[in-house]
Amino acid sequence: MSRPPVNPSDPADSLPGTGPADPGPRPAGITVIAIVTALEVTALLVAAGWYGFQLVSGAPVLSFWGAVFTLGLLLAFSAWLYAVGYFLFRGYRWPRAGALVAQLFVLTIGFPTLTGGYPVAGLAMLIPAALAIMLLFDKRVIAFASRPGGSSRAL
Repeated sequence: MSRPPVNPSDPADSLPGTGPADPGPRPAGITVIAIVTALEVTALLVAAGWYGFQLVSGAPVLSFWGAVFTLGLLLAFSAWLYAVGYFLFRGYRWPRAGALVAQLFVLTIGFPTLTGGYPVAGLAMLIPAALAIMLLFDKRVIAFASRPGGSSRAL
């Protein structure tokens, strides 16, 4: 099959397969997942702030540099989760796996929290994570979040 002639003065986004496709209307599931990830990012940043305050105020730690490393991990994971929520909200494909992994991490922390005597905190982790996991497999969410990233031509 032959392709139609391409005018070199046309923008690259108008060529088939070179620009981001219009994902269509945003389903409510994407918005809910983005809100859940935003709340998780907020919780991580609050935990990092509290952890940093405890570290600066002289709370006893076994290893100072180990505590600094843990603080760095909290900040890095919150930045990564922010990117996952932001790009999933925009309709990209790659953050779906990251959102699923993040929710599975929340579930692995939520169940012991629930059974360890903190039922409110455990449910506050489990219910949004389970909702986000269910919505990640909704066909409307999958259809919306199927835009590939970085599909521009090389030359």
